[in-house]
Amino acid sequence: MSVILLERDIVHYEVLGRGRPLIFLHGWVGSWRYWIPVMQAASISFRAYALDFWGFGETAKKPIRYPLDQQILLLDSFLERMGIIKVALVGHGLGAIVAMQYALHHPEFVERVLAVSYPLEEGMINTRLKNSTPTALAEWLVGRSALTEPVRMDAPKTDPQAIQFSLASLAGLKDTLLQLNTACVLVNGQNDPLMEGPRLEQLSSLPEFTHAVTFEQSGHFPMLDESSKFNRLVNDFLALPSGESPRQLQIKEEWKRRVR
Repeated sequence: MSVILLERDIVHYEVLGRGRPLIFLHGWVGSWRYWIPVMQAASISFRAYALDFWGFGETAKKPIRYPLDQQILLLDSFLERMGIIKVALVGHGLGAIVAMQYALHHPEFVERVLAVSYPLEEGMINTRLKNSTPTALAEWLVGRSALTEPVRMDAPKTDPQAIQFSLASLAGLKDTLLQLNTACVLVNGQNDPLMEGPRLEQLSSLPEFTHAVTFEQSGHFPMLDESSKFNRLVNDFLALPSGESPRQLQIKEEWKRRVR
């Protein structure tokens, strides 16, 4: 287990591979651990990091650090401590919001963002996220398999206040996306019970360098439900030349054949 101290509190992270830096940011349910299969695939070409936010996994649990701005500051401090100047971010749920906010305010440090289950409006988040325990949320959102076991295993480590405080400080989610100049791919599971996907009128107003992809057989965790397709999408997105729009990316037929 790797840790750093930020203002005398422990932040847990893990890292695999060598190459350009890539950071995975977990959502409201689980921890860094469910990113392991994607990290392993990405580590062939990238130095892949994943960390636990304040209140999640093995990172310190202090309510004063749970608001969204503190989680964003955690990412900023982590990048500085690791000496990372330019990075690609892959975030899920809470992690997607942190990634988007960070990219908006620090575009000079972020090369591209892949945002999974990013809510374009606060009302698109199921109210069960506010009213259920982390363990109950995990049981609701994932089936039982080897890939989803890390979500259920680490859910009880979450301080419920970390979820509540982050939800209380959400604002301007759609505006963040509309103002973003960084290349971005939005990924949603068609069967996600927690997060409503973008509506048609919202998709028509996406910025030029933003592209939306729907995983038709996925729920809230596309990286686990359709892992091979997700890994290919991440790889293809990261391989795009700098400055090129991700709108050419599609769920290609050869991806589907590989996972049947």
